[in-house]
Amino acid sequence: MVFDWLMQGQNLARLGHGLWLTAQISLVSVALSCLLGTLFGVLMRVRNRALQAACRLYLETIRIVPILVWLFALHFSLSAWTGVHLSGLWVCIWVFVLWGTAEMGDLVRGALGSIEKHQIESALALGLKRRQVFFYIELPQGLRRVLPGAINLFTRMVKTSSLAALIGVVELVKVGQQIIENSLLTHPDAPLWIYGLIFVLYFLICYPLSLLSARLERKWES
Repeated sequence: MVFDWLMQGQNLARLGHGLWLTAQISLVSVALSCLLGTLFGVLMRVRNRALQAACRLYLETIRIVPILVWLFALHFSLSAWTGVHLSGLWVCIWVFVLWGTAEMGDLVRGALGSIEKHQIESALALGLKRRQVFFYIELPQGLRRVLPGAINLFTRMVKTSSLAALIGVVELVKVGQQIIENSLLTHPDAPLWIYGLIFVLYFLICYPLSLLSARLERKWES
């Protein structure tokens, strides 16, 4: 059988452990990005020029510099500059949180800004305080509008977690590479089957999120 060699030794268990590390990076990063990104999006709407400039600088810096550069900079330079040593796992999580917070914040800012002004003006005219307008009108509608885009962002974060292999984190892709290297002489077709299996695993994680995003868009646009 094609996968007999995969069942030998600890290959399957190692793939499972790599998948678990990928899930850890993705889930923790998504959870923190969702929370911090929502707060960042609210901050971006505060009418303070200095604060808006700082938020814009952070957003553009995160967008302009590639994720891989952030990973290398934090992994290899932080310890040299500060003496602080972070594991590759936590480097990935913090870089993805920085990225996710910026992108999620921009989504939240756009969603809140898309709410019709007459709703806010009508609520204020009825005597609601500005804080009540935010919590009862802006926030519920904004979160509803931002959710499809946020799910797409979370899908991208799951897929981008494969970059963790480049700084030594033994996640799913890295484990697959190690198994291929050990099996290539005896099983020349190992890359096809291992990467095919990795493709299926990523597909099973990301495709339901894509379906959920498309379903929410259709439901809320109707």
